[in-house]
Amino acid sequence: MDLRKLKTLIDLVAESGIAELEVTEGEDKVRIVKQAGAHVPAVAATSITSLAEPMPPAAAVPAAPTTPTADEPKGHQVKSPMVGTFYRAPGPGAKAFVEVGQAVKPGDTLCIIEAMKLLNEIEAEVTGTVKEILAENGQAVEYGQVLFLIS
Repeated sequence: MDLRKLKTLIDLVAESGIAELEVTEGEDKVRIVKQAGAHVPAVAATSITSLAEPMPPAAAVPAAPTTPTADEPKGHQVKSPMVGTFYRAPGPGAKAFVEVGQAVKPGDTLCIIEAMKLLNEIEAEVTGTVKEILAENGQAVEYGQVLFLIS
């Protein structure tokens, strides 16, 4: 693989939101991994014949603390089960499914996430009170993003 292609691939990874890219071309294989805090991604190039050898371990990433910290929200977190668009109401101008301070029980609809033209109702899993709504109406949300806090 020539250096111009490698430079293009490195720039692609550096400018995009992807963390890792692997490209195979003939017998050449290139794996580019963006490291947190690094300006230039790391590049590991191997040939197909050396794939049987183990890859060197990636840079160690410190483990996240398992105990809650002072700034971590308290209460049950309702997380997005998918990537999509967050809607608080069933339609424009309609009343929101829930408001802060409202009591909810399992099965109550909290919001809708639109993904690939499908509307997916997100329901409460616990009984409690809506403590906080962390997503904005019409905002794109990511998988695992906290949408609501219920206490």
